[in-house]
Amino acid sequence: MSYVLLDDGSRQILRSLFPGDMLGISSAIYREAPETLCALSDTVVCPFDRAALSGIMQQHPRLSAMILVYSQIERVALTDRLAALGRTSAKARVAALLLDLRNRLRATDKSIDREYTLGLTQEEIGDATGLTAVHVNRMLRQLEEEGMIAREGGRVTLLDRAALAGAANYVNRYEGLDLRWLPPAR
Repeated sequence: MSYVLLDDGSRQILRSLFPGDMLGISSAIYREAPETLCALSDTVVCPFDRAALSGIMQQHPRLSAMILVYSQIERVALTDRLAALGRTSAKARVAALLLDLRNRLRATDKSIDREYTLGLTQEEIGDATGLTAVHVNRMLRQLEEEGMIAREGGRVTLLDRAALAGAANYVNRYEGLDLRWLPPAR
């Protein structure tokens, strides 16, 4: 995950990170990283030297454009998260997080349909949604009682994705990408 620590000592989780994600790309343009990265499970990281990244971008314009695409997907996701934190209910925030985690996992594992390992504690969900762990627990129970999700043994099952998406006012930002403009591969 990526996060920032606030002046009062609280943590705001910005993003959950998954296999294949580019970690800390903002560090390429700042002397000091604007966020902290923390592994929540066993992780393999491949560091890139800034000079090597520059060379790759010059030699491979399609790859360079894909990094731009990735950065824009991340920016829009953070825009969605900011809007949700400022203007949606606790239930909507938790529902949106559950859907987003599922869709991000599905991007690299098409076998994931309705059920997946959550991989976050209620405290971490709270730090991502601006809620207390107690409030997260209430919202998860409410989503269960309304028949939208089921939980068991660290796994969550999305029983009614349409209702969950409606409750969250969720837009799947990983569908409907138009990449026809990308330069051809060399």
